[in-house]
Formats: sequence, structure tokens, C-alpha cells
Amino acid sequence: MEINQESFIKIKERAEKLYLNKKEIYCPYFQKKVILNSDGFHHLQFSSRRERNKNEQFFKFRLLQSALEIIGKSGTIQEYRKILMPIGKKSKQDGFVKMKEVEFWGLVAIVGERSKKIKAILRRVGDGNITFWSVMPYSKIKNGEQKIFTEGIEED
Repeated sequence: MEINQESFIKIKERAEKLYLNKKEIYCPYFQKKVILNSDGFHHLQFSSRRERNKNEQFFKFRLLQSALEIIGKSGTIQEYRKILMPIGKKSKQDGFVKMKEVEFWGLVAIVGERSKKIKAILRRVGDGNITFWSVMPYSKIKNGEQKIFTEGIEED
């Protein structure tokens, strides 16, 4: 699916306005506020210091509102991961990047009129704040459609 420039700019501006108007969202699971900082919005546009393609950015911008709603309603976590990863810029002295413990949480829900299953990703670096990190479809999308099963999900 090729996105025209006008549609891309419109959805990006809408997502950015939504994101900037909310500084934090109370999450029932953590019983505290999740912070919406510039790192999360940046990650919707970039991955591993490279710009995501416009289709991927467009898709993430369109899912942003649903992701924020999921954060505000989630009482459970479906995924959790704790890893050591490089955070920050290379040291001018030795060229190394500091490693920090980073936690990621995945909150999954079925949303919207077309019942799309999506995952909101939260992140905490060290003992810092829990922040919004990303949003993505929970399963593969083929030909613009995502298959949601109504029975037999325990076998999938």
C-alpha cells in the first residue's frame, strides 16, 4: 500500500498533536502513570537509528490512539522482557556505550470497529519512569487484513 505525502503529513500531525497533548496516562496494571516522552514518539519514526519507511510510520501513527487507550485500561500484561542493552551515545574517551538494564512490557488488546489486535509497548531504563515506547500489530498483516480468531485460539 503506497501512501501519498498529503495523507502521511495529515496522520503524522494528528498523531503528534495527540501525543503532545498527553504527558502521561494512568495505567491500572502498574497503578501509576506511564510517561509519554519524546523517545516514544521518535521510536514510531525511527528504529536502530534509521528512519522507518513511510508505510510503517503511517501504520504506527494510525494505531497510536488505540495504544494510548490500551495503556489507560490494561489490568494485565501479556509480555515481559528484561535485557541489558546499550543506551545513549558512545563515550568520547573509549568509544563504548554504557549498558543498562531495560524492561519492556507488552499490553495486547483487540480494538476498533474492524477488531484489530494490537500491542502497546512500554519501556523502563534502569529504575527510571515507565514510558510509552511503541505500538504494533500483534500478528502478521497480509493484504491489509489481520486475521482474528473467534474459536480455537488455544491451538494457534
